[in-house]
Amino acid sequence: MALFGFNMPSEAGLRILLCPLGSNIVVRTACCSVGTVLPVYSTFKAIESKNQNEQQRWLVYWAAYGSFSIAEVFTDKLIYWVPLYYHMKFAFLVWLQLPSTDGARQLYMSHLRPFFLRHQARLDHIVGFLYGEMSKFISAHEAEFECARTLLMKILVAANQLVGDIMHPGRRQAHGAIEGPTRQVETSDSDSDGDE
Repeated sequence: MALFGFNMPSEAGLRILLCPLGSNIVVRTACCSVGTVLPVYSTFKAIESKNQNEQQRWLVYWAAYGSFSIAEVFTDKLIYWVPLYYHMKFAFLVWLQLPSTDGARQLYMSHLRPFFLRHQARLDHIVGFLYGEMSKFISAHEAEFECARTLLMKILVAANQLVGDIMHPGRRQAHGAIEGPTRQVETSDSDSDGDE
């Protein structure tokens, strides 16, 4: 490891992650992991533990993360080329989650909550309209959705069987799931009985 300028193996991952000359693929993957994978599991744990404080903490995080994601959709194409953009995004996502900084709550209380309170009536009207339109769309295309659901279920069953066959070859035959046509084997005793 001394070849790369550091002695501790634990530093290797951090150096790769923070290397500004390297590919952004590592830091983008880290952003996805820190921004969604860890919070999804933490949200699951908060729901299962029925801890109101943890549930509220993760609701606030998701409100902050969702708002950030919406803003990023519109700005990503303009600022992705900024040096260290994904590194700053990674740091921001860590800041949102850390209990010591409580970044999500700070963002929510100072920016999101005032914005939503100020525009609540207008947003309620827009959300109500969108739900109504989605309901009409789903009702009008119910047959197509059912067909797509059936097709998806067939694909999932086939994929599950394929994965099962790959993971446990020979298992299907052992259970008799696929069998050829059965043959009737006549014995010489039954032939001789019929001649008499």
